[in-house]
Amino acid sequence: MDVENLDKDQDYRELPDTYVIFITEKDYYKAGKPVYVIQNMNLTLGEPFEDGTHILYVNGEYRGDSDIGRLMHDFNCTSAEEMNFDLMAERTRYLKENPKGVGSMCKAMEELRAESRKEMAVEMAQSLYEQGVSIEQIAKASKVDVDTVKGWLTPKAG
Repeated sequence: MDVENLDKDQDYRELPDTYVIFITEKDYYKAGKPVYVIQNMNLTLGEPFEDGTHILYVNGEYRGDSDIGRLMHDFNCTSAEEMNFDLMAERTRYLKENPKGVGSMCKAMEELRAESRKEMAVEMAQSLYEQGVSIEQIAKASKVDVDTVKGWLTPKAG
């Protein structure tokens, strides 16, 4: 993965630091902390492995008097008036109260539903095919053409 971010003959130490942040709904480590910092270790030497990778687990249940506590509060608010951060409240108002914002939210939700329906259709087609149902029968039942079903059943190069 890192090699994709380097040019030929570029030193690996020139890689930018990367951050992966997981915001968990519950306190994954059950220790009541707002953030858990995960570090790669060289277990043989007992030393940190300085590879520029940073992993953070943010406790979504945390509600302390800190920026993270207030942000987790805002993430769980349904009303902009209850939010601590003006920018988040402003965006929430736009998406929930402004006709253009509501429209963009509806469009995003419809796209998610369509994607979910397609994933379900692909899984069903694969399952039926594995059970011996013909591609033509799957296409007819799915109300799509045969080429679409063939595309669903062809493994993607990755």
